[in-house]
Amino acid sequence: MKTLELDVPGWAGHRAGQHVDVRLTAEDGYQAQRSYSIASAPSDGLALTVERLDDGEVSPYLVDEAREGDQLEVRGPIGGYFVWDGTETEPVLLVAGGSGVVPVMAMARHRARIGSTTPMRLIYSSRSWDDVIYRDELETLGIEVFQTLTREQPPGWSGYSRRIDRELLAETAWPASQSPRVYVCGSTRFVDAAADGLLELGYDAGWIRTERFGATG
Repeated sequence: MKTLELDVPGWAGHRAGQHVDVRLTAEDGYQAQRSYSIASAPSDGLALTVERLDDGEVSPYLVDEAREGDQLEVRGPIGGYFVWDGTETEPVLLVAGGSGVVPVMAMARHRARIGSTTPMRLIYSSRSWDDVIYRDELETLGIEVFQTLTREQPPGWSGYSRRIDRELLAETAWPASQSPRVYVCGSTRFVDAAADGLLELGYDAGWIRTERFGATG
């Protein structure tokens, strides 16, 4: 994975949780476009964290080849549903699987930048310790972090080692009585499992906002 910081002339800013469309044009005119979540807080310009997909048309270029001075076409910011502006007072629960942590990381960074005291908690599922994105920074943002490693755990691992389900959420999520606001991002299967688990714990469907990603088309 790689994080790219983009200099966008006339960039008017974004909201934490939004995304952009990135379009590449080859010398023969062929174009490919993909959507990427914005990783940066609204006050920090535009940064994209991109996971390299071996069969992807855009991510291999962005991760392996893009260099300072290269030009990309960017459209956005896009989205007004999966966003957190920092003005809400309810506790915030972030639930992420793999690279689904990117847009919720923008929310955690935004909270830190504006000095918000709103309680925020992240439940984050990765395959292994080496797959944990933003691993060091997560501990510096002043939020509660619960991690689960589903395939491989390092020696002495004291976190969770199973997929996020109702039981894991019951141990880590805010009680439904606190009416938290929830942002869930990951694969379709991950999002469905997490959302269903929260509903079973008494969460109101109106509290839960989801964003899904899948294989490239």
